[in-house]
Amino acid sequence: MLFNKPTCKTLKNLIFPSEQTIFSFLRHPHNPPHTYTQKFNYVDVYMKWKKDSYYDSIEQIHKSIVLKPIISLKNCISQDPNGCIPISDVSKRGIQLEVPMKVARFLRLYPSIFEEFTGPQYNLPWFRLTPEADEIDREEKRVYEDCREDLRDRLKKFILMSKEKVLPLKIIQGMQWYLGLPDDFLQHPDKNLDESFRFVEMEDGLKGLAVESGEKVLSTVQRNAMKKGVYVGDPMEAIEFPLFPSKGLRLRRKIVDWLKEFQKLPYVSPYEDFSHLEPDSDISEKRVVGLLHELLSLFVEHSAERKKLLCLKKHMGLPQKVHKAFERHPSMFYLSLRNKTCTAILKEAYCDESAIERHPLLRVRNKYINLMRESATILKTRRVNSRFADRWDSGSENEDGKEVAECT
Repeated sequence: MLFNKPTCKTLKNLIFPSEQTIFSFLRHPHNPPHTYTQKFNYVDVYMKWKKDSYYDSIEQIHKSIVLKPIISLKNCISQDPNGCIPISDVSKRGIQLEVPMKVARFLRLYPSIFEEFTGPQYNLPWFRLTPEADEIDREEKRVYEDCREDLRDRLKKFILMSKEKVLPLKIIQGMQWYLGLPDDFLQHPDKNLDESFRFVEMEDGLKGLAVESGEKVLSTVQRNAMKKGVYVGDPMEAIEFPLFPSKGLRLRRKIVDWLKEFQKLPYVSPYEDFSHLEPDSDISEKRVVGLLHELLSLFVEHSAERKKLLCLKKHMGLPQKVHKAFERHPSMFYLSLRNKTCTAILKEAYCDESAIERHPLLRVRNKYINLMRESATILKTRRVNSRFADRWDSGSENEDGKEVAECT
């Protein structure tokens, strides 16, 4: 059966009523976001988690959970005028300091950091820092002093990613460890914050910290794309996320097709207004993925416990099932199940060292981790020596018993 040209054109219009694809932004760069649609809608199929030993073995990430209470206890000691404290000062603060066991037992696990001695009264155990830990503590304080502006900028970006450019203080305090801020950072606003910050009362009665800034903030993805010459800064311009697939990772064909189209969608910066986006659209998901990328790029280890990030849903405008963004983009994020928790890791930070700015505090934390490793060696040596001494004593007792028997 033959069709003339007009008939063919009509038939084509009936079968393909819309030819608008994600490439339409090339012809109409200023179209509103809701006009962009993908050829392939995401197919919600089960994606098997793939273990990657490389990310599971990054010590600075997986020691961070234990290092946090160590640093908290270290601060309690270093802030004391005498540089030492009795165990009674911290024994009842285990929950507050996030110590996973009895405080005294925890301190004794790290003899290369905490030195125990008998106090002047009541024979209570006291603790002070070892010379090595004390030196690292001084270096840490110098980093806080020299890099105050860098830390301030990270906090500012963190707040600017929120919907209203304001976050409750309790949310900020809960993320200070990841941002690399000292515990008392917000207690000294005169020296740590500039005029763009202001403390506010929030609707729910909470105290918050807001940022007022007229400057355009570029995300890490945007800056790197500009360096490569693939982004000029136009609104709704497409940027592809750098991908780092794990060895042996296999995705279903439908998901691969969807991801290819997803990469070509316009990039929405986490610092831009997103109220005009449809919550269930693919562009909205690209904005969520970009926000998670930027968030992890600000953190010291470029990783965080996933449950901590889920606490940001309300204030960052993240969907209820934001955790699925990590699962749907395994070439950008890795979910590690070590330490009986789920840790989200930004792959780019560990596959392309030049892409993500190194946090100034990372070097100091790695030095503390080295002391943790030394502590494990010290305890192992003590156990070996103790077993040897027990065997020696047992052998001596047997010999003494034999001699007594002979004499009688």
